Amino acid sequence: MQTNLADFVKKNQNSTEAEAILRSCVHCGFCLATCPTYQLLGDELDSPRGRIYLMKQVLEGHTVTQKTQLHLDRCLACRACETTCPSGVRYSHLLDISRGIVEEKVARSNYNELKRFVIRKFLTSRYVFKFSVKVAQLLRAFMPAKIKSSIPPMNSSSADWHNTPHKRKMLVLDGCVQPTLAPNINAATARVLDKLGISLINVAEAGCCGALAYHLNAQQQGLDAMRHNIDVWWPLIESRQIEAIVISASGCGVTVKEYGHFLQYDTAYAEKAKIVAALAKDISEVIVAELEDLTVLLKKASLNRPNKLAFHSPCTLQHGMKIRGVVEKILNSVGITLCQVDNPHLCCGSAGTYSILQPTLSQQLLKDKVIALTANEPAQIVTANIGCLMHIQRGTSLPVKHWIELLDTLLHPSPLFP
Repeated sequence: MQTNLADFVKKNQNSTEAEAILRSCVHCGFCLATCPTYQLLGDELDSPRGRIYLMKQVLEGHTVTQKTQLHLDRCLACRACETTCPSGVRYSHLLDISRGIVEEKVARSNYNELKRFVIRKFLTSRYVFKFSVKVAQLLRAFMPAKIKSSIPPMNSSSADWHNTPHKRKMLVLDGCVQPTLAPNINAATARVLDKLGISLINVAEAGCCGALAYHLNAQQQGLDAMRHNIDVWWPLIESRQIEAIVISASGCGVTVKEYGHFLQYDTAYAEKAKIVAALAKDISEVIVAELEDLTVLLKKASLNRPNKLAFHSPCTLQHGMKIRGVVEKILNSVGITLCQVDNPHLCCGSAGTYSILQPTLSQQLLKDKVIALTANEPAQIVTANIGCLMHIQRGTSLPVKHWIELLDTLLHPSPLFP
């Protein structure tokens, strides 16, 4: 795609990358077949190809309107188009660059600005968020059904890490909302790794991975969150005390794996960010490398496996990190039967804050995803990201868990761990 960037864009440090991405698109349209919003709306401007045309206009200095902003806002950033694209177009990077410019050019209403500000501050303020959720949980029984469905019940699962000191050590990113909404996920991760002879270290000072603010176009706030995490992790990394940074929420994982990209122009952090990104691993990458030992441990447990399950692969796992078939391999290897799920590449509609900012489209996607996941009558649903977990749970009465919790249950059948 030929392009002629505007002078103000050429001054942007991302201009070379933006131009290269635009030129890599050959307009083939393969992406339309896998784009969730195009499937729902049938509008070319709500497809990756159509949005690339809009982004090209933005970067060439054409007038940017609220219509442009609307179509870019409707994008889930699920990156299914990147998986499909035969030309390797880095769509998500172009989207980040273009959204940043559009945010400067097109003013939002005071209400929308306030809404985005509150979301950024509330969800990333761990103690405020935790307190608010606890209050909501206490009052949950008295709330209307529609509001009740968005509030998780009190978590009765054990959050005890049961972590014995081992020679092998890994860091874990706790995240911003997961410790409150599903504290058992990282606890289960720690317990499973403990069985495999790996200690999991949580640096309490670490916070949000930076994705939430960055993708809400508060990009400097997002970058600051990334720098903060690098700073608090660096002593353990520099002293070579840890061999990996484990992330159980794929939405956070895909971001940490791209710290090197996000901070490439920051001379003080660029090299450190590359090292952190190289150390980052989704929990599935860690477990699959230990699969032989895991299967031995599970054989010793000699437990009945649960009935068939449906696995939802988050977009950030399969499209963002390009980790496909790994969780399925792990679950199959330990004797768990997985249901066939139609259109597994499609987004569930959670997509970070998308379910809050684009509720109508999000609910349509959720309805379709739940139909696909439950079609073959699974006993429960498992996934790999807290956002997907909470969103899918609102659409079904079946239990929805993180797959690592399932492994933990198999390894620790008793509530009192041996």
